Amino acid sequence: MVQPSKTKSGSPPSDAPVSGRAWLMLALATVGFAVNFWAWALLSPLGPRFQDSLDLTSFEQSLLVAVPVVVGSLGRIPVGALTDRFGGRLMFPAVSLATVVPVLYLGLVGHSSLTALLIGGFFLGIGGTAFAVGVPFVSAWFPPERRGLAIGVFGAGMGGTAISALTTVKLADASSMETPFLITAAGLAVYAVAAVLLMRDAPGRTVPSEPLVRRLAGTMKLGITWQASGLYAVAFGGYVAFSVYLPTYLKTGYGLTQADAANRMAGFVLLAVAMRPMGGWLSDRLGPVRVLAGSLAVVVAGALVQSFTPPLAPVGTVAFLAMAAALGAGSGAIFALVAQLTPAGQVGSVTGIVGAAGGLGGFLPPLVMGSLYGVYGTYAAGLVLLAIVSAAALAYTLTGVRAAAEGGRYRPPAANHPARSAA
Repeated sequence: MVQPSKTKSGSPPSDAPVSGRAWLMLALATVGFAVNFWAWALLSPLGPRFQDSLDLTSFEQSLLVAVPVVVGSLGRIPVGALTDRFGGRLMFPAVSLATVVPVLYLGLVGHSSLTALLIGGFFLGIGGTAFAVGVPFVSAWFPPERRGLAIGVFGAGMGGTAISALTTVKLADASSMETPFLITAAGLAVYAVAAVLLMRDAPGRTVPSEPLVRRLAGTMKLGITWQASGLYAVAFGGYVAFSVYLPTYLKTGYGLTQADAANRMAGFVLLAVAMRPMGGWLSDRLGPVRVLAGSLAVVVAGALVQSFTPPLAPVGTVAFLAMAAALGAGSGAIFALVAQLTPAGQVGSVTGIVGAAGGLGGFLPPLVMGSLYGVYGTYAAGLVLLAIVSAAALAYTLTGVRAAAEGGRYRPPAANHPARSAA
């Protein structure tokens, strides 16, 4: 077997040819991810409104926006494994259509009480599982040398939360509470039809033959599963936490209006989204470990600065935007690592577990922030905790993850990645 040359960072050169159909499938997957994330994030921009209209405590409001996150996160584990088995062509429309039901419920009858909102939010979490469908679907279409960029581009679909932030409150104010939910449900239905008509699974896609439970058990034995899960809980978890809780933070901590807070949250999300493909692209060239280490260092600095609650202009804005860029790039770097080093038939299963860890990482911070603010009347302690956790992740990246990656402990046999070698 003749191995292709590598860059100084140890990564293969990113010049492998990619078909036009692969780029089309990437575009379809990214749109599907964005539409489902749009639905997944519908409750967050309306959190302050529900707090006022239903007289919710800070903890109850935090719980309301966190429930879809935890359900969508845990749901990625079985959905990722099912995608390995049945492919993205089936799973993308299935997840999209299933998400239509809670969206319609919340819009038509499920927003009149906390109990109804929690029930609807629980099933709204289905939309968050779309991530575990897209990563294995896209990975199968691209050679290992281009997967960092491809997964990064797909990850930009998390910008669906920005669509929600920019439109939900405005649509509710301009028309009625039902309007944003009805429009989102229509978008999901249209996408599901388009996916059925246009999506195709990659030729030669590896289809596992083992039962679901056995495959998941095998995935748990992979070192990359646990390393990437811990790091993604910090990187993507931080992004999710800010995307769902930032409107409340800005409204409470800085006295902004609901609309202004939602717009600023959208800016945070858009920058993180834009940086995710950049993180994947840089990982193809510099190596995921370097990109991730740099990203975590920026998060540590930004969280420490913001813990002092500086003036929003310019210091607070710079701190938040720096963290947004770092969290987006870091998330892209982690899945560049996953896509390059996971055996082909297990990408969905690993993605499901890692994605679940990331979502769960986003579930806890809003609850912690709400609880700490209720006790101390400040968010400083929560931001210091973010800095401490990010610093620990940085140290782990520079030691355990770097050593494992350089030692090749994750790298599957060449047979699992035929594009890496030639007879």
